Amino acid sequence: MLTETRRRAVSDRILSALRPRGGPRTLWDMGAPADLLIASYNVHKCVGSDKRFDPERTAAVIGEIGADVIALQEADRRFGARAGLLDLERLERANGLIPVPVTGDANCHGWHGNLLLFRAGTLRDVHQISLPGVEPRGALVVDVDLTVGPLRIVATHLGLLRRSRGKQAEAILEAVYARHDRPTILLGDLNEWRRGRRSSLHNLGSAFGPLTVALPSFPSRFPLFALDRILGNPHDLICGIEVHATPLARIASDHLPIKARIDLRRAAAELLPALAEKYTMTELSVRLAAAVG
Repeated sequence: MLTETRRRAVSDRILSALRPRGGPRTLWDMGAPADLLIASYNVHKCVGSDKRFDPERTAAVIGEIGADVIALQEADRRFGARAGLLDLERLERANGLIPVPVTGDANCHGWHGNLLLFRAGTLRDVHQISLPGVEPRGALVVDVDLTVGPLRIVATHLGLLRRSRGKQAEAILEAVYARHDRPTILLGDLNEWRRGRRSSLHNLGSAFGPLTVALPSFPSRFPLFALDRILGNPHDLICGIEVHATPLARIASDHLPIKARIDLRRAAAELLPALAEKYTMTELSVRLAAAVG
């Protein structure tokens, strides 16, 4: 039986062979300017890779990450009596994370298992989308004004079937394009490891491209597949991205969390010239007023 150290070494060799030569393993640059830490974590209904249900362990990993905004997938029971699995009041006390409220089953924390939490800010809009496909899936489109500026967050968990994921990606794009312009983060378990035109996420490249950065996050003990993603619009909104691969995270879920550092101030400033070209001054004034409340 392979030891944990041996498994990681084998994983690194496999990934090295699969990765294009010269391609980065991580874009995590501690010297780059950043305003916020964003994270995504499929908590697997708080069941770890050791098959043990332990919500406190899941909460401890969330505390380790220390994100300003974090999207969780599978935060509710999926079958039977659907209910939230985490102690949200304890998460707020320990980490200052406030859950975005959703409508639907009062016992659930999220929308189709998607739960979004953020630190101090003003919630402007929450839009819940039911995504097309064979399985019941959804996305949250949330506009929040943080201390460093306005941000739109799209939190989702796409389906297992490639055709469904393609339709779901299109539905998300439609929802994003239908709203006024804001720096936007799309994150979650996108369930896609393919790249290029074979990927069901290919169409997302028009808004969130290039889609070249994909770091393996699944399975947590032997990560080979980049199922979890954080994408940004504008494309340089994200200054660095990394898998959170601590010993606790490797056992608390079958997915590793991923985290990204973003430069929201720069993205908001860069958005102004693009808006000026697209809209008249009157339209621009209305949109900016809506963006900042």
